[in-house]
Amino acid sequence: MKRLSIPKQPLNATAVIVLADGTTLWGKGFGAETTATGEICFNTSITGYQEILSDPSYAGQIITFTFPHIGNVGTNREDMETINPAARGLIVREDITDPSNWRSTRPLDAWLKEYGLPGICGIDTRALTRYIRDHGAPNGVICHRADGKFDLDALAKLARDWPGLDGMDLAKDVSCAQTYQWTEGLWKTAPVPASFKVVAIDYGAKHNILRCLVNTGAEVTVVPASATLEDILAHKPDGVFLSNGPGDPAATGVYAVPVIRGLIEKNIPIFGICLGHQLLALALGGKTRKMHLGHRGANQPVKDLETGKVEITSQNHGFEVVADSLPANAVVTHVSLFDGSNEGLRMTDKPVFSVQYHPEASPGPQDSHYLFARFAENIRKAKAA
Repeated sequence: MKRLSIPKQPLNATAVIVLADGTTLWGKGFGAETTATGEICFNTSITGYQEILSDPSYAGQIITFTFPHIGNVGTNREDMETINPAARGLIVREDITDPSNWRSTRPLDAWLKEYGLPGICGIDTRALTRYIRDHGAPNGVICHRADGKFDLDALAKLARDWPGLDGMDLAKDVSCAQTYQWTEGLWKTAPVPASFKVVAIDYGAKHNILRCLVNTGAEVTVVPASATLEDILAHKPDGVFLSNGPGDPAATGVYAVPVIRGLIEKNIPIFGICLGHQLLALALGGKTRKMHLGHRGANQPVKDLETGKVEITSQNHGFEVVADSLPANAVVTHVSLFDGSNEGLRMTDKPVFSVQYHPEASPGPQDSHYLFARFAENIRKAKAA
């Protein structure tokens, strides 16, 4: 595999990226002074860096932003997608700027320091993105030290020794520790009276997904990824939601799949997103696999095969469902117009469906919000029956 470069350290370098193949990229550090190891990916979104950095699905990953203006709107409480961000760090081209937005409560640099996330700027993110595109997402290390002193051999060893996301169960690391109620709806919308109960299994759930569920009229109870079938049924749910999350679905599926199969047998309406989609496929007897570089951005075109419509979607995943591994009673409903990969499925004999992408957006377009209404309608029909 061709390396990007191994240049000498510039005099003013306060941060460095070291990839597993020895590639070394120098830059200026910001955020927390620390070292972080993970899979280096890229995201093409032009808005929503705070939502991206706080998305639990980025656990174990260092994010390269292809959009140059990161930090210009600061950070705020409303745009958090989890309590404690699970991403490992970020890579940008331009130095982060002072915030210029009425919703900002503090600069991105201060936010990163609070959560222990290192950043590096001055990187040719186009070259790094092309490298990832051609060779796949590499394991790497990002290190920020104000004194500019780095042990490159030790950093390279960290990158080489990191096991990678394949076979790694990260849902257990980002899931909630105990059951709780979620009552907050979408920002600046009128409260919707609850008319049915939904249990959301938290494999790394984004807050905006829970907000969208509340806005359909759901009374939302969130349970840990490790919740048993009995734990879930004790809440007497009218529907069950399978959340997004990080890591290898096959690893998480060891404990999640038996629970999902039990829920399907009970004829409970189910809706899954992202990792939840992949776990549902595994529960149906399908297979998943690691993608070459995955889909990460807010401009991903997806075709609904049942209506013929094209949706522009927000996505963040590095694994995919193998479409031809699905059983006869599970049909493919959506496909990516980038690479033809599976983006959705539904069961023909049960009120169960899922999508690979993020209909709640945050960040991204809201073309796919209708899926939450579809889930609510499935629940109402099941209750009426």
